[in-house]
Amino acid sequence: MNWQQVCEEPSLRDLPFKIELNEYGQVVMSPASNEHGRHQARLISLLTQQLTTGEVISECSIQTSQGVKVADVAWASVAFLGLHGYTTPYLAAPEICVEISSPSNSGREFVAKRKAYFEQGAREVWICDSFGNLTFFDPQGSIPTSKLAADFPGHV
Repeated sequence: MNWQQVCEEPSLRDLPFKIELNEYGQVVMSPASNEHGRHQARLISLLTQQLTTGEVISECSIQTSQGVKVADVAWASVAFLGLHGYTTPYLAAPEICVEISSPSNSGREFVAKRKAYFEQGAREVWICDSFGNLTFFDPQGSIPTSKLAADFPGHV
């Protein structure tokens, strides 16, 4: 399958799962909890307040070498949106891509997603654990705080 087919498939609508495609075009689904949704809403609210020269996108689809990955939250600058608009999926990653941990996620999966987002041009990738603690990364590795949202808290 390709991403357009996934988006148009009636049987995949309204599922309580996050849907992505792997590098073989296979649908991968992960269940989302209410706590996951709470962290997502808090991240969106804080990003909207702190970064006013762009837009926050939830469930942001990005074509990567590993298939279509869907960042739980992303922040795209005005410049990024001027170049890419709201293409689905994006062929480049917005500046900030955030993944929220679920019980079905593994550490290896997050390492792979970070790599995929950075390969597509993300400037930072944030990982939010199940307790709301954030870990920030740039292409060189872990960083103590976000460079793009310097006042962003380490916990949501």
